[in-house]
Amino acid sequence: MSVANGDFPLSSAEIDHFIDTAFAEDIGAGDVTCETVIPEGAILSATMNAREDMVIAGLPLMTPIFKRLDPDCTIETFAEDGERLSPGSKIMTISGKARALLSAERTALNTLQHLSGIATLTRQYVDVIEGTNARLLDTRKTIPGLRMLGKYATKMGGAKNHRIGLFDAVMIKDNHIAVAGSVEKAILGAKAAGRRDIQVECDTLSQVSDALKFGANSLLLDNMPPETLRQALEIVGGKIPCEASGGVNLQTIRAIAETGINFISVGRLTQSAPAVDIGLDYGG
Repeated sequence: MSVANGDFPLSSAEIDHFIDTAFAEDIGAGDVTCETVIPEGAILSATMNAREDMVIAGLPLMTPIFKRLDPDCTIETFAEDGERLSPGSKIMTISGKARALLSAERTALNTLQHLSGIATLTRQYVDVIEGTNARLLDTRKTIPGLRMLGKYATKMGGAKNHRIGLFDAVMIKDNHIAVAGSVEKAILGAKAAGRRDIQVECDTLSQVSDALKFGANSLLLDNMPPETLRQALEIVGGKIPCEASGGVNLQTIRAIAETGINFISVGRLTQSAPAVDIGLDYGG
């Protein structure tokens, strides 16, 4: 999978805001090291390389980050988001004012390493369930302020985006059911408000039956072992899509996928993905 910049989830204004926040945090009133050590007119060239196997994500942010500090810098990109890269793969070259490039370096690398780490871990999960009918989903377990970027990175790794936030779908979970009083009351409350996109989290087979009976549009089968998942799917009988969640990792996901489940959501894609190793080596 690769992606054109037009598919990137942030508008130009949102990218500017992201860079504003990042530079305010890192550069603040000025990079005192560059201002005192690097001659004002110095020029540097650099090559960004992959240092391990990875799926790259976040490249559309690189040019805006570097050009914010040096609008005249020259950048050439050799990869596309969603592409698998091996160690030593050249990602991009950049040439421009030394002070600017050095000041922007950490913001650029932190962003690319983090998003590529998410995409890389996601692709590992996708590879493990290849050949089944299950589709991998992300979750809302993202770093505050970085949800759209995190979900974009999972998409670059081959996952399907789940709901973006609390505003775009009804998901009735255990605490909602506890407060509402029952699965029935929770579903009927959502229907009374005119909602038709109603997913219900089910911990037991009896909840599966109730959710199906009272009109849920999809089910989230939480922390069910594969045998219980199969029983739940027999009750549903293919009437509505079902998602498995809870305790899913690279060692367990294949068995879950082989139950015939439609979707598997994994919070650790955005919550626990390690950053990948990307280097920016200067010379010239």
